Amino acid sequence: MVTRNNPSFLAEENLQFAGTGGISANNVQARFCPAFQDVSTGQVVISRFRDGRPAPFHLIDGLPDDWFTGKDLTGKVSKLKDSVVSGFVRFGLFYTRQQAAEFMEQFAS
Repeated sequence: MVTRNNPSFLAEENLQFAGTGGISANNVQARFCPAFQDVSTGQVVISRFRDGRPAPFHLIDGLPDDWFTGKDLTGKVSKLKDSVVSGFVRFGLFYTRQQAAEFMEQFAS
């Protein structure tokens, strides 16, 4: 099971969705953009590098500060809110990784 207790959850999700449209490399041709959603508020944020440029994969660096519940002694993020999920935006709509995988399965048919 994937946890939000540390930033490595993204690597775990990539393994979980390997070979499907639930990862960026397998859905970019359908114009999916890596993003995150706080399901408690509905707020969606495009994945970005620290300098604000859109990232071609999921990064937590550009997420709002209030989406984090903890930092370690060096100030590095140690826990993301449980209500934050990774996914994708396509033409203004948010898709979870599972929804993107299902879309891409249909897209390929």
